[in-house]
Amino acid sequence: MGKPVKIIFSTIAALFLLLIAAVCIIDLNDFKPEIVAAFKDHTGQELALEGDLKLSLFPWIGISTGKVTLSGVQGLFATLEEGDVKVRLLPLLAKKVEISRIVLKGLVLNLTKNKQGVANWTNSSGAVAVSPTAVVSKQIQDPPALVVFALGGLAVEQARINWDDQEAGQHLEITDLNLITDRFSFDQPVAIAVSLNATGTGSSATQAIKLNTELTANQQLDIFSLHHSNLQITTTGPEKSLVTSLTAADILLNMGQQTAKLDGLELKVGDITLAAELTGTSIKTKPLFQGPVTVASFSPAKFMQQLSMTSPANALSKLAVDFDLVATDDSIELKNMQMLLDDSQIKGLVSLKNFVQPSLRFILAIDTLAVDTYLPPVNKSLRASPAMLLAVGFFSVPVERLRKLDAEGTMTLGKLNVNGLTMQDVHLNLNAKNGLITTKQSIKRFYQGSYAGDLRMDATGDKAMLAINEKIDHLQLEPLLKVFNAPDYIGGLVNATAQLQGQGRKLDELKASLNGQLSFLIKDSVIKRLNLQKIIDEGNALIKGVASPLDAKNDQTLFSEISGTAMITNSLLQNNDLVAKSSKLQVDGKGKVDLNSAALDYKLNAKLLNAAEPVVINITGTLEHPTYTLDIASLLTDENKAKIEKLVNKLDKKLGSGVADLLKSFLK
Repeated sequence: MGKPVKIIFSTIAALFLLLIAAVCIIDLNDFKPEIVAAFKDHTGQELALEGDLKLSLFPWIGISTGKVTLSGVQGLFATLEEGDVKVRLLPLLAKKVEISRIVLKGLVLNLTKNKQGVANWTNSSGAVAVSPTAVVSKQIQDPPALVVFALGGLAVEQARINWDDQEAGQHLEITDLNLITDRFSFDQPVAIAVSLNATGTGSSATQAIKLNTELTANQQLDIFSLHHSNLQITTTGPEKSLVTSLTAADILLNMGQQTAKLDGLELKVGDITLAAELTGTSIKTKPLFQGPVTVASFSPAKFMQQLSMTSPANALSKLAVDFDLVATDDSIELKNMQMLLDDSQIKGLVSLKNFVQPSLRFILAIDTLAVDTYLPPVNKSLRASPAMLLAVGFFSVPVERLRKLDAEGTMTLGKLNVNGLTMQDVHLNLNAKNGLITTKQSIKRFYQGSYAGDLRMDATGDKAMLAINEKIDHLQLEPLLKVFNAPDYIGGLVNATAQLQGQGRKLDELKASLNGQLSFLIKDSVIKRLNLQKIIDEGNALIKGVASPLDAKNDQTLFSEISGTAMITNSLLQNNDLVAKSSKLQVDGKGKVDLNSAALDYKLNAKLLNAAEPVVINITGTLEHPTYTLDIASLLTDENKAKIEKLVNKLDKKLGSGVADLLKSFLK
């Protein structure tokens, strides 16, 4: 062995012995004041080393601590019961870093923001004491020339984190935090297991969270891959618990190329299973994720029961969805969507942009939809035309929210059942932005007729302003009345138009303010339980002093057409030009209808075509239960009235009070 080599080995041996002697002689606990002072100079934080410090040198150079506490401006925010970290000494000579298992036991972080927004981990100036950004930046500017980096593992045991944001009124408590990893080396998979319990502000539920995965990272720390990842969250409430799991076969993140790939992604929430294959681009600057997503068939009603929620009866038994997802940091789009909801097939596109001020766009085609199965029983007072049904929906939303509504789209339905109405071949266009809402709707098959309408709503002011135009052609009146549970007193083919205006903040205010006009023409009509010719004949018989029993149960009057126009003022409909025509009768009249109470007040002039004077008939009651009375007093003298009353009294004795009462009703 040459002399130079002997000198080198002798020097190394001497240094080694010197280090051993230093470890034996030096006690780090003697330097606690200097360590504490230096820490405060660099961070502004108060460090307290309550336990013993132990130094090791060979084959590992490292340090073990007892209890350590850290305090900021707002007081104590971190404690550690035990800590241990070591680095193998000899590999450092070959530019290799090998760290033994890092162990942190009993870590407690109390992170607090006061009402002024000052955090307890900042220094007196309000800046973060130790800036991770500055540390990382320094490492990037002056990276160590390491050949190999290895970590023997990381163990965080029984940690606790308390987050208290008094400024935002939020509190989060994390307990039983455990983090265990295997030995870490670049380009080699490392197993990671995390578990914790979390409870949030105002919540009686606790989330038990577990994560298991295998992480692989390259030496440049810009490519990461996760294999066989499984995240499970068990939410336990006062009565029920819900298990949510997220699994992925492979996740690859390339930070240099800003790409991501998620294979075999599966989310399960109770009985709901969502599967997806996603790719991402520009994930750091302008993230975009897209790929197919499938939601397997499940029962929403059953899922709602699991959450102790009430579900509609005989509805929400089946839901399945397929779509292509396109998502950014502030938008989501569901393309090529196909949905099965109970007996409804739904296809189309839905997009939502700007999560802060959402903007909704949609194009939907639905084969059949029974809306009534998902809603409470229909309130008769809310039965209305299609445009009014839309108005009812809008007026159920606060005006302040309507101003923020941004939506545009079209919807077609093969068959629609809503509010008791049946419609076929339905088309709806919606445009809403900045408080201005417009809709156009048409129904090609509406009770053997057709319907077209539009709605305009201005919610920019304190009260919403509404304008509606509607038109129906050749609508069969009788089956429509059955939908409204109204007696089928009248039938025929209806043509009608309506222009209505109203305003208010609530539905009741709208109904009370309705104004407008309408026109109607009823062809080939029939009015049941009313025989005008018989009433006229009986009136003439009474005048002559003779009468026969009246039976109106099976009576009816046929008209070739009934027409008129009406004005609506504050929900009161006034009709002054009612005209009804038949082969033997001619009728005209006027009256009013209270649209809130459905009360009737009409006066008709009816006469036979060959008669000289008309008979006056009063119609009162309600739209559902009208009452017809003959105004004979307008035709009779006092002498004839006395004759008729005497005749009525005779009939009362012979035929019973029912006939007399019926006759007297015509004398009112």
